[in-house]
Amino acid sequence: MSRPQPAGEEQPPAHLDDVPPVPSAEEVAAELEAVADPADPADPAAPVGEEPEDRRHPSTVGGLLYLFVLAAGATGVFIAWSGDWRLGVRWIGGALVGAATFRLVLPRRDAGMLAVRHRLLDCLLLGGVGAVLLFLAQTIPNQPGT
Repeated sequence: MSRPQPAGEEQPPAHLDDVPPVPSAEEVAAELEAVADPADPADPAAPVGEEPEDRRHPSTVGGLLYLFVLAAGATGVFIAWSGDWRLGVRWIGGALVGAATFRLVLPRRDAGMLAVRHRLLDCLLLGGVGAVLLFLAQTIPNQPGT
């Protein structure tokens, strides 16, 4: 039910009756301060030079190995593009098998970008696709005229 409006005042539309009031800027600021984490590194009041114990900058082993895998894959694409497709596909397959091996031996916190899913699934997908590429590059017969 709506309340009667004095003469000369417009009545708000009916769909706005259920809308909660908009908080003021002061209320929003007070609520943000109440939920702020004092250990937040972006907090200017946090001690300078101290980092959380479990944080590592960056996981260089996995990051470096990931860059090697990318470089080997890019090399394979370039070789395949330049004419020797078998050798290029072997490079790509070898890069994927190498990525599976790196993912298998590195712990999750050191695997970096190689850790996308669970270890077993990462290894099966990377190793499986790499092995299939290596198999196909070896077994596809030469076409006449090449």
